[in-house]
Amino acid sequence: MIRFEDIDEGNWRIPLQVAESQKNYVANSTVLLARAYAYRNANSRAFLIYDDETPVGMGLYHDCPELEAYDLSQLFIDERYQGRGYGKAATCMVLDAMRQDGRYSKVVLCYLEDNEIAKQLYTQLGFVEIDRDEDEIIMEMNLAEWM
Repeated sequence: MIRFEDIDEGNWRIPLQVAESQKNYVANSTVLLARAYAYRNANSRAFLIYDDETPVGMGLYHDCPELEAYDLSQLFIDERYQGRGYGKAATCMVLDAMRQDGRYSKVVLCYLEDNEIAKQLYTQLGFVEIDRDEDEIIMEMNLAEWM
């Protein structure tokens, strides 16, 4: 069963990483933690993704008041556990948590243009492209339309 556990002083060193071929698309866990700290005043939530007691990935989201949205900043699944549906399941859980929180009615995210796996996942979940910034694709979803 997939669950989240907030990252804290007792679990932040769990060694998780993406495959070598994905390192251009996803920041490592150290950068994720630095972003969580940088956005601490924007209600950042850095979390580990577990399958029962096995840590399989990490994620981060925070408030983005200037866009009146949540920012799904990062989510990755460790290379040992990819291809098992954890990324989609975790993204759905994040969207559910955001909708239950209720501060904003939309979610924004971005991914690098060449990252076809991210594009496929986010499109499948209902995100639509709203802008581009060089090689970054910016997407948005209205949480009211989320399943």
